[in-house]
Amino acid sequence: MSAEPTTIRAFLALPIPEAVKAEIKRAQDELRQALPKPCARWTRREQFHLTLCFLGNVATTRVPELTEAVGAACRGLPALKLRAERIGCFPDTRFPRVVWVWVHHDADQLAALQKAVAQATVTFAERQSEKDFTSHVTIARTKEIKRPQAEILARLAHSMTGRFFGEWTADKVELMRSDLSSDGARHSVVATFPMQR
Repeated sequence: MSAEPTTIRAFLALPIPEAVKAEIKRAQDELRQALPKPCARWTRREQFHLTLCFLGNVATTRVPELTEAVGAACRGLPALKLRAERIGCFPDTRFPRVVWVWVHHDADQLAALQKAVAQATVTFAERQSEKDFTSHVTIARTKEIKRPQAEILARLAHSMTGRFFGEWTADKVELMRSDLSSDGARHSVVATFPMQR
């Protein structure tokens, strides 16, 4: 019988509705077909989400304290009408490392939500979250990508700048657990925090 882990690898995220995931998956499949297999590790559809902040390893004994802090941060925040559109790459299309779908809120309240959650969890995080928050859904991470493949990816990303994947009301933040395995990470919801409708 294996012992219970003393830590969980945790992050906070906004879930993506299934209809929007389906549209993102369609674009992901187009990219996948155009690139040789070893070029990228593709995110599974069930793992599409918008990360607000990555905490790293959190002691299981501190999870109740963490959920209390996140719940308090989310209670006064309004639900957000979000849009998912356009394909992009980090750091850029010439040297793509991450392929993503942009998610945004017209009044930029998504950045305010991310800041509130990051501040509420700063004492739980292994490292400080990035100062510049770019709201996105990761659909692939490249590996062994050569210039010809990067150029193909750049052309396809450019052709999808007008692509619209859907809009929805984000009314909850989820504390997620990520378990690493040989076939990639497995995510599960630890706790859900409602926002004001």
